[in-house]
Amino acid sequence: MNVKRIKNIIEEIVSSDESIHQKRQAVCDFLENEISYYDWVGFYFRNGKKEELKLAEFAGEPTNHTIIPFGKGICGQVAVSNENFIVQDVTKQGNYLSCNWKVKSEIVIPIFVNGTNIGQIDIDSHTIHPFGDDDKELLEFVCLKVANLIK
Repeated sequence: MNVKRIKNIIEEIVSSDESIHQKRQAVCDFLENEISYYDWVGFYFRNGKKEELKLAEFAGEPTNHTIIPFGKGICGQVAVSNENFIVQDVTKQGNYLSCNWKVKSEIVIPIFVNGTNIGQIDIDSHTIHPFGDDDKELLEFVCLKVANLIK
């Protein structure tokens, strides 16, 4: 993965004249198409004042998990912990919400605005143990850029 090249393209996407929703959708589409083991890419955001996440833009197969309570599954745990969560093998994770039987691993990175966790990017992969430091670096960059769109 050429992280620098991908970051440059993300920068172009978020700097476009499109709406915030179109930019986030373009980020999802780009990442899902660009990185072979990113089989589902989506953004979840806090649903108003509720203790739950609501699915926003995504690329990949539709999911029934459009609302996720805080604490449930990987996304719900990140909403509470405010920390990155990488699961290299979902069968080894007790508090996992299966979105699709094909999913073997997941990475979730929170999005912060003014120190508050307002959402996250969620990546599902059909490959066991695909995520490394490059993924973490790239997705933290994406989350920073998405946070800057909201500020």
